[in-house]
Amino acid sequence: MVKQKAPYNRTLDISPQEQNRYEDRFIKLSKKVKLKEVINKTINQDLFDALEYLPEQSIDLLFVDPPYNLSKNFNGSKFGKTSIDEYCEYIDSWLCKIIPLLKETSSIYICGDYHSSTSIHLVAKKYFNVLNRITWQREKGRGAKENWKNSTEDIWFCSMSKNYNFYVDRVKEKRKVLAPYKLDGKPKDWEETEDGNFRLTHPSNIWTDLTIPYWSMPENTDHPTQKPEKLLAKIILASSNEGDVIFDPFLGSGTTSVVAKKLNRNYIGVELNPIYCCLAEKRLEIAAKDKTIQGYEDGVFWERNTLALRKKIANKKD
Repeated sequence: MVKQKAPYNRTLDISPQEQNRYEDRFIKLSKKVKLKEVINKTINQDLFDALEYLPEQSIDLLFVDPPYNLSKNFNGSKFGKTSIDEYCEYIDSWLCKIIPLLKETSSIYICGDYHSSTSIHLVAKKYFNVLNRITWQREKGRGAKENWKNSTEDIWFCSMSKNYNFYVDRVKEKRKVLAPYKLDGKPKDWEETEDGNFRLTHPSNIWTDLTIPYWSMPENTDHPTQKPEKLLAKIILASSNEGDVIFDPFLGSGTTSVVAKKLNRNYIGVELNPIYCCLAEKRLEIAAKDKTIQGYEDGVFWERNTLALRKKIANKKD
C-alpha cells in the first residue's frame, strides 16, 4: 500500500513509472568525453569511475557536499565515522582527481560540520587558496543532553588562484531595520516602505537566513542531508556568471543542478544512488517552469521570515 501524505506535505517522491522515465536521462561514462557530451547531465555512476573521463579545465565553480565524518545511511549506502587523519585521506582520494577539471579561475566550496571541518581545511590548503570559512545555522535538530546542541555547519570557500570571481552586489541581504536612524529627517542607509523599514547589507561569513527544507516546502525530498536552494543560490550568484559550468560530485537529490538551471548556469552532477538521480531529474523538470527560489526575490536575499511577512502585509492591504 502507498502511504498517504498529509494534506500540506509537499515532499517530492518518485513513482515506479517516473523512475523508468527519468532513468532514461542518466548517463554513464566509459571513455573520455568532451564538455558538450556531459553538460547539463546527471551522471549516475561511482565518482571515481566518472572522474577518469570528465574533460579537463572545464569547471568554473565546484560545490562539494560529501558524506560528513559521521555514521550516516544514505538510502542504503552507509558511511561510518573515522578519525581526522582517515577522513583527510578520504577527502584527498577524490579531491586530487577533481583538480585537473578546474579552470585557473575556479572557485571551490566544500561543506562540512565540526567533525569534518578540520580535515577539510587540512586537505584544501594543499591544493587551493583557502579564502574563508562560512558558518551557517541549521535551525532544525534535536537538543542534546550532554553537550551543546549542534545547529551549525561549515562551508570552506577556496580558489584555484588569486584570479577568481566574487560578486558581492549579487548576494546582499535585505534585513528589517530595528533602529531606524535618520539624518536631517531622511533614512540613513536604509529604505522606508509601506511594508516596513529595510536595509541592504553586505553578506558576512555567518549565514542565519536559511531554512532547511521540510515537508511543506516544494523543494523538499527524502534525502537526509539536502541543502536549501537558497544556500546554493548565494554561492552560485557570488562566484559564477551566466553560462558558467557548475560541478557537484556528490549531487544527492540535485539542489546544485536545479539552482544552476534556475540561474541560467550549466551543471554537471555525479550521484551513485539512482533514486536520488531521479529526484534530481524531477526537480529539474519542475525548474524548467518555475524558477523561484525561496527567500530570494527582486535580486536580493531576504532575512529569514521577512519576505513572507512583507507579502502578508501587502495582501492585507489589497
